[in-house]
Amino acid sequence: MKNIFTRLNKAFENRIRLGVMSILVINDSVDFNFLKETLQVSDGNLASHLSNLEKLQFIEVRKQFIGKKPNTSYIASNAGKQAFQKHIDALEEIIKGKK
Repeated sequence: MKNIFTRLNKAFENRIRLGVMSILVINDSVDFNFLKETLQVSDGNLASHLSNLEKLQFIEVRKQFIGKKPNTSYIASNAGKQAFQKHIDALEEIIKGKK
C-alpha cells in the first residue's frame, strides 16, 4: 500500500485543482465563470490555481472574443488527463485497499 501513496500527484491535493481537473476531463471546454460558479471560489483564488495547472501543462488556455466581450476558456491537455487519471487510479486503489 505504501507505493500507492507515492503515485498520488501533489498537483491534485488541493480541492480547487482537483475540482478544476474533474470538470475539465468530462467537458471539452469550460469558461472561467463556469469554473468559478461551480467551485464557489473567488476570481483570484481560481486564477492562482489555474495558473499552477497551466505551468504544469495540465491545462490549455484559450482566449477569444464572443461578440465584443473577452472570454477565457480552459481545456484539459493530454498530459493533464493522463496525470489526473493516474491520480484517480491511485486513490481508487487506496480506497479498495489493494497492495
